Amino acid sequence: TEDPQRKLVLLNYMNGNYTNYMESRTRFHKSNFSLEILNTSRQDRQLYQYIVNKGSEEKVWPVQLEVYEPVSDPSIELLAWALANGSCTVTLNCTAERGDHVSYSWGSGDAGTSGFCSRNGSLLHLSYPLRNTSIACSCTASNPVSSRVGTFNSSRCSYE
Repeated sequence: TEDPQRKLVLLNYMNGNYTNYMESRTRFHKSNFSLEILNTSRQDRQLYQYIVNKGSEEKVWPVQLEVYEPVSDPSIELLAWALANGSCTVTLNCTAERGDHVSYSWGSGDAGTSGFCSRNGSLLHLSYPLRNTSIACSCTASNPVSSRVGTFNSSRCSYE
């Protein structure tokens, strides 16, 4: 015979009364039937089941819980720069040290330079005319629970 499937029951509600089997880890809100997991950690990321029994009928709703670490402040690294044909070309890389499922985008709050800085992804290849003395590009590192911004301020390209 096979091993039976085992499930850990967090809470049992019957006829207006409930038993919370994980009182140190969960809090049941009877007003809206929500179950709050306290001090959530990555180990709580899993598939849960919400089961309602009515006589001989059972309804099961799967609930996938995702837990994300917020992103840290991004750092911007200058990977390369070159001066040619009256333009300055730089390659920047934006990374956040911490965070789950982080996505990156580049932009600028300055309408005059927004076209130079607009890009999705952690790498930005930026080329701008030397007449622009300074370009400010911002990198946004984000995930479903947080967003942080780092800014690169270019100084004028020169041979010095």
